[in-house]
Amino acid sequence: MRPICLDDIVGQKESFGAGSMLRSMLEHKKVPNMILWGPPGCGKTSLANVVSAMCKEQNNNLRFVKLSATMAGISDVKEVVKVAKNEAQFKRQTVLFMDEIHRFNKLQQDTFLPHVENGTIILIGATTENPSFSLNNALLSRCRVVVLEKLSSDDVFLILEKALAKKNAMLVDAEGPTRKCENEEEIPNCIVERASLRWLADVCDGDARVALGALELSLESREPSAEELRRQGPAVLTLEDIQNGIKRTHMLYDKGGEEHYNIVSAMHKSIRAGDDNAALYWTTRALHGGEDPLYVARRLVRASAEDIGLADPNALVEAVATLQGCQQLGMPECNVLLAQCAVRLARAPKSVEVYHAMQRCQRSLAEAKGPLPSVPLHLRNAPTKLMKQLGYARGYNTRNKNESGLCYMPEGMENVDFFQGDSAM
Repeated sequence: MRPICLDDIVGQKESFGAGSMLRSMLEHKKVPNMILWGPPGCGKTSLANVVSAMCKEQNNNLRFVKLSATMAGISDVKEVVKVAKNEAQFKRQTVLFMDEIHRFNKLQQDTFLPHVENGTIILIGATTENPSFSLNNALLSRCRVVVLEKLSSDDVFLILEKALAKKNAMLVDAEGPTRKCENEEEIPNCIVERASLRWLADVCDGDARVALGALELSLESREPSAEELRRQGPAVLTLEDIQNGIKRTHMLYDKGGEEHYNIVSAMHKSIRAGDDNAALYWTTRALHGGEDPLYVARRLVRASAEDIGLADPNALVEAVATLQGCQQLGMPECNVLLAQCAVRLARAPKSVEVYHAMQRCQRSLAEAKGPLPSVPLHLRNAPTKLMKQLGYARGYNTRNKNESGLCYMPEGMENVDFFQGDSAM
């Protein structure tokens, strides 16, 4: 079922649909350095298969090499580069597809840098992990990150339909009319009801690999022999058969990659909105999915300072205590600590005064033109005689700013107040 051309790709219209920049480049046989980032079963390897087929076309000075970071090492990459340099003498460029590239650590990823930089190889990496965290910044700056979305139920259904056509199966509507597959002269091996196939597309959570694996197991378990087909006719694939196929894949609820960030993000936003019920749900769901309780606790500490802040300073104390309690207890005992803390934070009064003031301060630093202003002399440390002679700490006193007569902001920023414009919520 792997696609061999761009038109065969199902879904991902935003990244590779008609009129997109990447599709236009690939249609002109130009392959950019890119990192394909998306959940399992969304089409990363399938896209690499399309590029591979493109490289095999005649009069195309491209060669395709596929490696997986789960099995390959630095020596394998060096061997590919060595051959690529020889091929470059004959004006053939090497496209290296590195699956699961996040399995290489940051030091190993440095191996790609000089060869991507000088064009010895064109790198296509595939990852389920957030590239901002799992990939080297220097490598990211040389590649375009292509975000592939989870496939919709309609996309998965279309893929399953194509699979049935290749397996000589018949799709049956509930009303009675049927739609046969490509070769209508042959008796279909199997009959599948459209509603059952739709259920499979809906339950696979956008993972085409899971859907195809479940369908394959189901079809193989029911596929009749030639004699049975002649004597009894095509087999009927029921919803129960498909459900058993899903169970045997053991992948239906396999969450990975970006999903745990999304779940905990939903928890944080529920706390911010004061929805204690939703905060409890997302916290419990994160733990139910096998999330690290310390990661959840750290996000609760962050929420206590970012969203509650000075409106209830004790919230930060309790969140830190929850983190320490999780370190001491571990799972499953610490689950109630996290649930209680999430609900407590959701119900607490909110203030983003400090958080927004910090953001304005950060923005001021980022947008500053020229060198940043120096620390005023009266605020500088003066541990040596020379520094004192230069005026360091001269005139400093410990009184309140309203009584000391001193300014504690840099020169030119005396009237800047990062707390203006925002008040507690």
